[in-house]
Amino acid sequence: MKTVLIKEDIVSRNNERAKDVRALTREKNIFYVNVMSSPGAGKTTLLTKLIPLLRDRYRIGVIEADIDSDQDALTIERETGVKTIQMHTGGACHITCQMSMEALYALGTDGLDLIFLENIGNLVCPAEFDTGADLNLVLLSVPEGDDKPLKYPLMFEVASAVAVTKLDVCPIFDFDRAAAVANVRRRNASAPVFFISAKTDEGVKELAAYLLERIEKREQ
Repeated sequence: MKTVLIKEDIVSRNNERAKDVRALTREKNIFYVNVMSSPGAGKTTLLTKLIPLLRDRYRIGVIEADIDSDQDALTIERETGVKTIQMHTGGACHITCQMSMEALYALGTDGLDLIFLENIGNLVCPAEFDTGADLNLVLLSVPEGDDKPLKYPLMFEVASAVAVTKLDVCPIFDFDRAAAVANVRRRNASAPVFFISAKTDEGVKELAAYLLERIEKREQ
């Protein structure tokens, strides 16, 4: 009797498909960023702060992924004016490479240099599925606690960079910045950690500078 591990097979086939997504973005000279976090960690708000710091250098597009609603896409369009589409997943808790590819085609890749994918708010499933992105930006919000990297290891293992958001509410919560960095390091030895408040703009320029550096290295 043959036993088939369905989950491993699905993930394997998805990751193979990631090569097609990367081939497309490289052909079009697009830098593709996958933004992941739990619901409410501040992905959309952070994008509204980052995009104005990047759009003078790069033509930007945004793919907003949600189970339902177009609220985030409307917010990005209103706050930044960049090209944006809403992708509804029909109940799926993550974005596959096939969905990623379809969204890129729907957004349109011509005339864009940088595309952000705001993934589904979920710290489990999105980490398992490669979207074909060049960089995984993982958000950890202060209200979630500094121990999140220990509880959701894969998400922080696949992170290219970690942004600790909602820093302005640190005094209200029992959040230890040093412990947060140490916990990230237990899962990921190399991802830089940025401390950010979209409300006060603290740390946003530093994260934007990091993204610019990564994009420039890709271009070389």
